[in-house]
Amino acid sequence: MKNPLKLDREEVKILQEFERGELTSINNFKEEQRQLEKDAHNFLQKDKRINIRISSHDLETLQKKAAQEGMPYQTLISSTLHKFVTGKLKSVE
Repeated sequence: MKNPLKLDREEVKILQEFERGELTSINNFKEEQRQLEKDAHNFLQKDKRINIRISSHDLETLQKKAAQEGMPYQTLISSTLHKFVTGKLKSVE
């Protein structure tokens, strides 16, 4: 299949699934969208603050890694903790 729209692999896969009739419309789309937005907001809401003491060396290393990723170091810490508590952080041994 020619790719005149410059679709990436995922987009091509979705298009092929659509063309094969494998995708279906969502009933009550607006209601479903509102509920998903509400769930995402509640899940991502940061409503608690903590204070921790860590070594200067660890903090500097975190700040450097965060800068390499283009994010604030607090965001990197929060993301890492989230991955840990949800079981998505893989151990490197």
